[in-house]
Amino acid sequence: MATSSPPVLPISNPQTTATSAQSQPPVATPAVRLFITHITDSVRNGFAQRRPWSELVDRTAFSRPESFSEAALRVRKNYTYFRVNYLSLIALTLAFSLLTNPFSLLLLLSLLAAWIFLYLFRPSDPPLVLFGRTFSDRETLGILVVLSVVVIFLTSVGSVLISALMVGAAIVCAHGAFRVPDDLFLDEQEPAATGFLSFLGATPSNVAPVVAGRV
Repeated sequence: MATSSPPVLPISNPQTTATSAQSQPPVATPAVRLFITHITDSVRNGFAQRRPWSELVDRTAFSRPESFSEAALRVRKNYTYFRVNYLSLIALTLAFSLLTNPFSLLLLLSLLAAWIFLYLFRPSDPPLVLFGRTFSDRETLGILVVLSVVVIFLTSVGSVLISALMVGAAIVCAHGAFRVPDDLFLDEQEPAATGFLSFLGATPSNVAPVVAGRV
């Protein structure tokens, strides 16, 4: 009578499991790549829709508005036509202000990196461990919100951003008020959000699957 061999039990290697857990990337790389690619495509499409800069600085098209209502109407029409150009000017103003304030630029980049690597694109498993303490997703979110408030409102970052936005808005309003829009072709069927701001409506859809499981 033949004897059957004893069943072989599977043996798990704890070192292999630990190694696989440690090999998990701290950031969801495909999500980051998708987010960066979407922003890059949006910026590229925005630049493709910009108006010729020669029209923006055409000296023969400038005149003083006769009233405040006329100036407001000019600003509205010119913004509809030169929207991408105006947003480019504001972005350049922000970039120049941050470059001339390297400490504020460093703080802002550090805050952005903290949001990206610690919350937005970090896998929910394993949990975040800093200084020997484990932080849940809600604790991480609360810390990042408090840190954002401190960096923006209690340092020079907030004043730099606000002053740059005010300067950029003043340049846009001054140009829009003195630029006569009579020779401009205004397409009423043009979508309301194009160019640099178009990715804002689509970004939540890309980030939502990552953030939904954290709240």
